[in-house]
Amino acid sequence: MIAGILGGMGPAATAEFYAKLIARTAAERDQDHLRVAIWADPTVPDRVAAVLDGSTDPYPALLAGAEKLRDLGASVVAIPCHTAHFFLPRLAADSGVPFVDMVAETAKFLAGRTGPVGLLGTRGTIAAGLYQRGVPEAEWVLPSEAGQTAVDAAVAAVKRGDLAGGAVHFDRALADVDASLSVLACTELPLVARQAAGVLDPTDLLADAVIRRCGGKPVDSRRPA
Repeated sequence: MIAGILGGMGPAATAEFYAKLIARTAAERDQDHLRVAIWADPTVPDRVAAVLDGSTDPYPALLAGAEKLRDLGASVVAIPCHTAHFFLPRLAADSGVPFVDMVAETAKFLAGRTGPVGLLGTRGTIAAGLYQRGVPEAEWVLPSEAGQTAVDAAVAAVKRGDLAGGAVHFDRALADVDASLSVLACTELPLVARQAAGVLDPTDLLADAVIRRCGGKPVDSRRPA
């Protein structure tokens, strides 16, 4: 089987996700790892703007990427971009490609959990209600405007390669939500939250699901926080 990664949104997050697929696969040699096809297209129009006001249209580029992965023989496809999951049902229907849904994997992980859960993501992901609808039983805590501004700044810093600056903004955003567990609902955030306690990175869950779907075994010791 071939795992497909529909990425480039952004490039660093895509590279980080592929690294997670490698690190989270139980393997003793090269041949134990997954065969992977990556389509990383950083020219995909802005997903946040598409959700917030419709001023961009990333869907044609997303569909073209999904079709390229399909033509490369991808058995299952993952999108390491939360906001792009807004288009996932349509993408799956139009491309005929089986996708792993990162929001659904997070819902499985959070099932039965009680207490507040922070949600740190792009304004598009928050406005689309991807996690609020996907995990309706969760007691979601959203950041204040100042906290959301810090999330935006952290994401922008990662995209321009400023991880140190991004970490400062991320710490402010995390402190803004009053919850013992916070979901990192933007794939740039894990790059600046490596030592943070009380965070859940859905791309860990996505990677494990892809590994299982492709017949591999996730490393048991590498559980999300």
